[in-house]
Amino acid sequence: MTHRLLLSIIFITSRLKNQQGKAVTAMPELPEVEAIRRVIEPQIRGLAIEQITVSRPEVVAHPTADEFCRCLTGQVFDSMTRRGKFLVIWLKSGDKIIIHLRMTGCLLVTPAAYPEEKHTHIIFRLNNGNEMRFSDTRRFGRFWLIRKGETDAYSGIKKLSKEPFAPGFTAEHLSVRLGKRKKAIKECLMEQSVIAGIGNIYSDEILFTARIYPARPANSLTGEEWKRLAEVIPERLSFFIQKNEITPEEYLETKGQDYRNTHFLQAYGHEGEPCPVCGKFLCRTVIGGRSSTFCPNCQK
Repeated sequence: MTHRLLLSIIFITSRLKNQQGKAVTAMPELPEVEAIRRVIEPQIRGLAIEQITVSRPEVVAHPTADEFCRCLTGQVFDSMTRRGKFLVIWLKSGDKIIIHLRMTGCLLVTPAAYPEEKHTHIIFRLNNGNEMRFSDTRRFGRFWLIRKGETDAYSGIKKLSKEPFAPGFTAEHLSVRLGKRKKAIKECLMEQSVIAGIGNIYSDEILFTARIYPARPANSLTGEEWKRLAEVIPERLSFFIQKNEITPEEYLETKGQDYRNTHFLQAYGHEGEPCPVCGKFLCRTVIGGRSSTFCPNCQK
């Protein structure tokens, strides 16, 4: 194994930069979580857990940290899936680990001798000599172990609505769920019980592409606008999944600091810049306590 491959790191962080180099903090959303899954899964699939160290017990939301370690030691990773902003690691036994990174949670796969990142709270020692590590500056990220046959009444993953790529994700689905709501459409798009995986960044991007003002009440949207949203949502998310693809070698080179291809963002974080469509200056407002960037000309 080459030194470069030996030091391959998968490091996910919620820090990104816009075109001016301004640092922006945002929770990983569906495209980022999918990028994490695609890079990590091949590196842990089929490996056994030899030992687990938990330095911050509160990070394990269910069961207790001691039970978490006892039940998982000796188990074998089978696969990893994504549901909304959650990661799910399936074990050969039928048990599963559910993970939510929240704002600053990071997953790393690294050689055992590689220096630990600051605020590393969980370490899985694997039978190939590597480790899967979880670090989190704010300590909001959480792990849940759900045993085979156990009802998940803990993680909240069952409250998620349709995936944007699922059959039945249509204009009718959106209008039925949101068409009578007076809440701003931007806030509605971020409700995980309506659409799984969208947050502050991609709600801006979706509404910009759909030419809908983010503060519009949902009940003011027309049938044509619901149809446009149903088409734009999966298209934009698929686009950013593709643009966020990165190799383990690229993670090593940047330590994952720039895993989002932010220069493809057209609205989010670009307030005061010319609109890429009409040239008018993009504006910023606050909707439901969240920053929102829009074009006053294209999104009237």
